[in-house]
Amino acid sequence: MVSNVPLRVEATQKALDLIKTLQGEHGEILFHQSGGCCDGSSPMCYATGDYMISDADVKLGEVGGAGFYMSPSQYEYWKHTHLTLDVVPGRGGMFSLENGREVRFHIRSRIFSDDEVRALEEAAA
Repeated sequence: MVSNVPLRVEATQKALDLIKTLQGEHGEILFHQSGGCCDGSSPMCYATGDYMISDADVKLGEVGGAGFYMSPSQYEYWKHTHLTLDVVPGRGGMFSLENGREVRFHIRSRIFSDDEVRALEEAAA
């Protein structure tokens, strides 16, 4: 990977700590960014094997060793956006592994700069 290519997804220390806890309890995990059904637009956390990633899903990267995916149609809307996975007080998604802990995963986002977009496009070419 070229060093000037920005990451599409990163995680705060709080998110990394919760990921490590969940990995200790469930083994390998993954994230799929919800598109608005059921649990709104929350990032959903699953044990690997409990959620089937489609061949079309886009892998944005990894956070704490867990793959982070979204559907291709949602990616079209978010492809110019950097995501930061965080943890905030609240209830996790009904099927998400953090549910019942009084915290939930949360996405913070920002638009990539023009330079970052160019670097991403050059890396994809």
